[in-house]
Amino acid sequence: MAAVSPTTRQRILITGASSGLGEGMARAFAAQGRALALCARRLDRLDALADELRPAAAQVATARLDVTDTDSVPRVIGGLADELGGLDRVVVNAGLGKGARIGTGNAAANIETVQTNLVGALAQIEAALEIFRAQNAGHLVLISSMSAIRGLPGAQAAYSASKAGLSALGQGLQAELAGSPIRVSVLLPGYIETDINRGVKTAMMTDTDKGVAAMVAAIEKESGWAPVPRWPWAPIAVALRYLPAGITRRMV
Repeated sequence: MAAVSPTTRQRILITGASSGLGEGMARAFAAQGRALALCARRLDRLDALADELRPAAAQVATARLDVTDTDSVPRVIGGLADELGGLDRVVVNAGLGKGARIGTGNAAANIETVQTNLVGALAQIEAALEIFRAQNAGHLVLISSMSAIRGLPGAQAAYSASKAGLSALGQGLQAELAGSPIRVSVLLPGYIETDINRGVKTAMMTDTDKGVAAMVAAIEKESGWAPVPRWPWAPIAVALRYLPAGITRRMV
């Protein structure tokens, strides 16, 4: 299928848009004059962001959304779609990085992470694709993680499992929708400087602006599968996929 011009993706919904990568992507798309639907749990921060973006954006609509309240997800996303007159792109970005070593009495943190990152994501995907199927067009973007490629140990195990599940959903949809007017992209961010990575000490950390720019570029390209930023994460992704477990355990 030929590449779709970015001008056809004018109406963009982003979840988890009140901070971090979601906020960064909202700022980038607003600067291009797109119409935005922004949702997150913290409506006060979301509305403050929307006020900043309105002078540049074609339109900004906001709504409170807790993706773990799965019954509310289609209602909120449907309402925002109505407000913008449809949606051309949905970025499933809302996520949680909580976690604890499994079997140490902190199951609630791991369960909440999986409910947010996988069950909540599935609810968003269901709502988005219902709209896209009715329109017979749209671009679904799933913000997964490099941790989806190989399971991480310790407190990150449930997080990496949730992101692996999200990547698998994307791959399945890509196979189902191949050749259709509905595109599906799976992005795998590496270490990008946001609240979720606060406290992580690594030389491979990318600053927020560069990380967001790499994500927006991959989204606009409508890449099917993209580690971001490409350097150093594309070669690392290959290594994690194909090197023996004895070697990759030392990498993660």
